[in-house]
Amino acid sequence: MPDVTPDDAPLLADLMPWSVAPPRLGRGWPAAPDAAALKARWDALVKAEGPDREALFAPTRSRTLASAVTQLPGQSSGTGRLARESGPCPEPVRILAAPFDEQWLIPDHRLIDAARPELWRVADERQIFVVEQTAAPEASSGPVLLASPVLPLSPPHGPRVGRVRPLYRRPGGREPNLAPGLPEYVGERLGTAPVDPVDVLGWILVAARPGPNRVEVPLPTDPEAWSHGVELGRRTLWLMRRDGDRPKLPGGRRPYVRSPLPSRPVEVVYDRDEETLLVDEGRISPVPSEAWDFRVGGVRVLEEWFGRRTEQAEPGTLEAVRPTTWPQTWTSELLELITVLALLAELGPGRAELTVDRPITAADLREAGVLPVPESARRPASVLDHHEEGPEGQFTLL
Repeated sequence: MPDVTPDDAPLLADLMPWSVAPPRLGRGWPAAPDAAALKARWDALVKAEGPDREALFAPTRSRTLASAVTQLPGQSSGTGRLARESGPCPEPVRILAAPFDEQWLIPDHRLIDAARPELWRVADERQIFVVEQTAAPEASSGPVLLASPVLPLSPPHGPRVGRVRPLYRRPGGREPNLAPGLPEYVGERLGTAPVDPVDVLGWILVAARPGPNRVEVPLPTDPEAWSHGVELGRRTLWLMRRDGDRPKLPGGRRPYVRSPLPSRPVEVVYDRDEETLLVDEGRISPVPSEAWDFRVGGVRVLEEWFGRRTEQAEPGTLEAVRPTTWPQTWTSELLELITVLALLAELGPGRAELTVDRPITAADLREAGVLPVPESARRPASVLDHHEEGPEGQFTLL
């Protein structure tokens, strides 16, 4: 976390002004680590009739089998009432179910209490979602912000997440969600051309800190500090997005499965002396202690990731429809997650050494006319040039 003396650091809420609460499911069964399990859950739902279908669905005040809602933007799910649905399961999509935990979701608006359609409209291969994390009293509570290439959800259990801030307000990487004039002003103070929006995001990821009430982001005027922070931020962003080449630990310290994981693992334990993850009788090593100790919001990421795949579900519910044995894909995802967390932990000293001696203050941004941002910058852009299907097959145009 960068060292800065003045207390007038700009707020993240002003630097990235458009934010949305994370989507909230209202029921656990439409999301899962396994896509095939979701399709089996859907099949069980549509085969059930009357009270049995209602019980499986788990209605809330926001969603029942009779709810009439619009189609999710960019998806092809139905809009008829679920009480008479008999069609196939909409193709599951990747979502961020919890910090560093990509799972699958049935993208059907009828299943989701608060879907936040404005986020779905801008979700594409260029988008990066920034998610505020709940602060924890522990010094090792983890990063203040996470970045994700897929839409993040509000987790049903564990630490709550804060607002979601897309990097772009429009699909295709158009119109950065930054205070108007911010890239030009920062570039002017640094003595360079207007800075790239992804570089601004990289700096924000490594410089953000909890303030008295909101997340603060010190901004530098020193080109060397900026370059160092952006380099760390770009690396952080690459690891959090996990796109392109698979990350590898240096020196051949890639984690391997030394003893096969059981078909139905129950417990995960870490042997610090041996740098080994013990999954019942299964063994994975080497696992750096920094990966095991990596926390977000005070919660150990690896332990929670494992727990979400092994926790018991109530018999007779759709959550109980899940793989009968531990899939090989989960082992591959676990090995990659260990690597990512270890590499992110290695960036910690670099972030700690990041200093901002002559910062750009919020007062500077106000004097330059960058702040306050116009109210329109805090609202979603109108992005539609086509119809979206409304309830019962009707069409709407935004």
